[in-house]
Amino acid sequence: MKPDSSSVLNSRSRPRQHHSGGLVTPDWPAFSSHPLSALSLLGSQEDYRSEGKANESEEFGPVFTQEPEDVIFPLDSDEKKVAMHCEARGNPPPTYSWYINRTEVDADGDYRYSFIDGNLIITNGSETHDYGKYQCKAENSFGTVLSREALLQFAYLGAFSTKTRGGVSVREGQGVVLMCTPPAHSPEIIYSWVFNEFPSFVAEDSRRFISQDTGNLYISKVQPHDVGSYICLVKNTVTNARVLSPPTPLTLKTDGVMGEYEPKIEVHFPTSVLAAKGVTVRLECFALGNPVPTITWRKINGNIPKKARLRKSQAVLEIPNIQLEDSGTYECKAENPRGGTAFKGHLQVYTLPQWVRMINDTQMDSGEKLQWECKAMGRPRPTYRWLRNGLPLTSQGRVETLNGELTIHKVQQADSGMYQCVAENKYGAIYSNAELKILASAPVFVHNPVRVIATLGKDVSLECKPRASPKPRITWRRGDRRIQQNKRIMLLRNNTLRIVNSSRADEGNYVCRAENQLGSAEMTAILWVKEAMRVELSPSRVEVTVGESVVLSCKATHDTSLDVAFQWFFNQKPINFQQDGGHFEYIQTSSTVDLMIRSILLKHAGKYGCRAQTSADSVFAEAELLVRGPPGPPGVVIVEEITDTTATLSWTRGLDNHSPISTYNLQARSPFSLGWQTVKTDPDPVTGDMESAMAVELNPWVEYEFRVVASNAIGTGDPSAPSRGVRTKEAVPSVAPANVSGGNGRRHELVISWEPVSEEFQNGEGFGYIVAFRANGSRGWKEKMVTSADSTTYKYRDETFPPLTPFEVKVGVYNNKGDGPFSKVVVIHSAEGEPREAPSDVKAYSISSTEIRITWKPPNPGPGKPRGYEVSLWKDSEQEESGKKQRTLKNETSMVLTGLEGNSMYHITVKGFNSIGQGPATAAVTARTRKAPPAQPPSSLMWIQEGNNVTLSWDPVKAKDNESDVIGYMVLLKQEGRGHNQVTRTINPSTILSLPEGGTYTIEVRALSEGGEGAVSSQVRLVTSSGKLEASVRAKSSQCSVHCLPQSLTWTALLLVLLVPSASW
Repeated sequence: MKPDSSSVLNSRSRPRQHHSGGLVTPDWPAFSSHPLSALSLLGSQEDYRSEGKANESEEFGPVFTQEPEDVIFPLDSDEKKVAMHCEARGNPPPTYSWYINRTEVDADGDYRYSFIDGNLIITNGSETHDYGKYQCKAENSFGTVLSREALLQFAYLGAFSTKTRGGVSVREGQGVVLMCTPPAHSPEIIYSWVFNEFPSFVAEDSRRFISQDTGNLYISKVQPHDVGSYICLVKNTVTNARVLSPPTPLTLKTDGVMGEYEPKIEVHFPTSVLAAKGVTVRLECFALGNPVPTITWRKINGNIPKKARLRKSQAVLEIPNIQLEDSGTYECKAENPRGGTAFKGHLQVYTLPQWVRMINDTQMDSGEKLQWECKAMGRPRPTYRWLRNGLPLTSQGRVETLNGELTIHKVQQADSGMYQCVAENKYGAIYSNAELKILASAPVFVHNPVRVIATLGKDVSLECKPRASPKPRITWRRGDRRIQQNKRIMLLRNNTLRIVNSSRADEGNYVCRAENQLGSAEMTAILWVKEAMRVELSPSRVEVTVGESVVLSCKATHDTSLDVAFQWFFNQKPINFQQDGGHFEYIQTSSTVDLMIRSILLKHAGKYGCRAQTSADSVFAEAELLVRGPPGPPGVVIVEEITDTTATLSWTRGLDNHSPISTYNLQARSPFSLGWQTVKTDPDPVTGDMESAMAVELNPWVEYEFRVVASNAIGTGDPSAPSRGVRTKEAVPSVAPANVSGGNGRRHELVISWEPVSEEFQNGEGFGYIVAFRANGSRGWKEKMVTSADSTTYKYRDETFPPLTPFEVKVGVYNNKGDGPFSKVVVIHSAEGEPREAPSDVKAYSISSTEIRITWKPPNPGPGKPRGYEVSLWKDSEQEESGKKQRTLKNETSMVLTGLEGNSMYHITVKGFNSIGQGPATAAVTARTRKAPPAQPPSSLMWIQEGNNVTLSWDPVKAKDNESDVIGYMVLLKQEGRGHNQVTRTINPSTILSLPEGGTYTIEVRALSEGGEGAVSSQVRLVTSSGKLEASVRAKSSQCSVHCLPQSLTWTALLLVLLVPSASW
């Protein structure tokens, strides 16, 4: 029999982050037929070294949850308080103290220091008093721990000295170094230089370099345009504060030009560079010289890392994310035609210590031996030291420390406390913390009594695990008699009582007694023996087809006093009914559970297991499900042989998924196909027992990929992976050009065009066209080679043949393998040419102040017939080239030219054009546009109604000298809501309008002239209703008047109202 699953697994060592143990139970689905199964009856016994269940009353030493971090505090910050953070948990809650540079902070003696929980607050911090390393100490009654050390720095940027800087004078061609001499600052600063005035910055190139190490500006070869004033600008990387130095004048000496000289390296990286792993390293190297030196880099005995980048005209070698393998000696070399010089320096990469093995909280009995080991890696190799309750721990008496190992012989209660292993090298230190508890307690059984259910005929184990320290002595009895060992009953080393081949006679109470020098305790185990459970899973083997469903039934026969729980497995893994609910469903009765598998897929094939569990027994049964479906993809496809039109393929069989493969389908893909296409094969069909076939009727000189798809009685499976791409061999072209045609072109040209042959049918390299033609009735063909495969046109010119000469034409193909077929012969006429004659009888006359109408007659019929006409016009004061051009839409012989200036003389020509070109222009004709129409609109509109008639009158319009004379007026009557407009023309400044009954009308008046229509009048709006007429007049006039008429007439008041004029129509 399996040991009681309710026992608890406990560890005497645990990570510092964990302070609780607990009951470990199987994760069973809720298959039990009752809310509480018999498993809940089982008690749990804890190891006598167990810590017990974690709860709020558990006591433990301090554990840091937040340790101080490095801080850079700006001195000019508005916030005058610096906070160093520290937090720890523990029970009892820890108290805190702080150390600066290993000296305890006295918050009572210095008002600038205060504590908020574990945090240290520094008011009005200063670099003089507060710069340094800070360490937090947390302690309670169980011990003391020290945090990591954190560095507090202050960020500031002083001002440059205001002392005037002396000028620097050099010869042209000489090198120069301009010193920055930055002010006091912390931390790093960024350097740049201003030329003459801000913000004109010095641009770095191969001749000029600003060192971010020294801040100086280096000019390798001074030129005349370098003369000026130079100012060093520095920026603090934390505060972003900037300050400018006094200017340094640079002048040229007048005693000559500096000759050429060999390079001299003025700024370079140190001979030994130390860098932390993972940072970006910048190595500087710049030289003065004439001509300007070239900088090159190399790594001695190795290659410069590929990730490295050269910056600032190769003066800076930048290596990001530096690693240990990037260490080595680097050399920069400066060269010009006068010579060269070099500098070498060693780059060494260091790493902070990192833990490989840490120590964990440990509980021990007094008198036992403690062995702890911590291990870290780093470069240089870390050294180790040990702390107990914050104080150094060295080898003495029972305590031995050797590197990262700590041994304490025969531990005592006084050895309890907080221990820390510190691994450190010159670049940093790390801490691993653990608590040591020495136990001392009389035996205690957490669960008593314990009920154990065994299966008839199986072995059963009764555990005895009291909580006690030191380790107790264990004895077992049944009733009043001490149990003696025999062949069936054994006492194991862990004090477990084991009964072999249990029977009903073994039922009863068993008592375990534990005793040590601090006391004793007893625990009673009540043993019940039940009949073994049997499980039947049916069917044990079943075959189904993809898409079908099946039910597996699991029935358990067991002792009725016990509850049973079920769990289903698929290929040894529990089935997750929430994730796979679309296919799996279980249905349970008291002792039976059915698994329904719906819409079966190929992936559902495998072994299904049913496990039935009671508090006494666990039985597992298994069934096999076979799924028939379409075949799986065939194995890798190999092209065995390739010709110009065939490819021999081979492949390996895929899974048939329990239905024999009947046929294979071969598919190909090329750059010219729409995806994968089925190809013809030899043999046809390709049967399921074959593993090779030939693809036929392929196109020559085309790159193909091939794949194979298998089919069986169920369906068609997934395709194989594509083969590697292969190209069929070359062959003579077999497809002639299509749609051979032609025509057009210039005079004496024969233009032949065709659709190019697709690359898919060119069949090889060196593809081109053969153009053959002959005049109708002649015998011999003229042939011309067109070597471009993309060509679509060939033009042949011969001055001897007249326009529209008929030719027989055919176009063939060829490639490096030979000549292919010609197209069918077609008849194409030579070009008729551009128009040869100008239009005739050109007439032009003015229509208005902005329009001229021009008419003409087409030229005589013949070759070069126009397809349209182009009209050119220009003013009398302009050149013909600057005039406007306008073309007819079709073959019209008239045009109205619009948008012209009034009272202006225009010159006009006409020429024909077709697709070949333009013909000659006519002689220029002239026409003058009329004067502009009057700008003054009709005014003082008045009206009188008599029945349905309205008599309307207005003041006459008088044209100005530069305007056309008025020849009449046009009155527009519009009825709102209807599209019909009534237009009346009159030579007098009055008219009579007829209005239908009812409606709203608007009236507008314009003057008419030879130059066109004049400006629109104000709008009159008339509303008629039941024989009455109301009016509102929108007038530019400033007067309003009312006129009376004889009583024999039907009167309506005439009201002139001053309103805003309406928009013109």
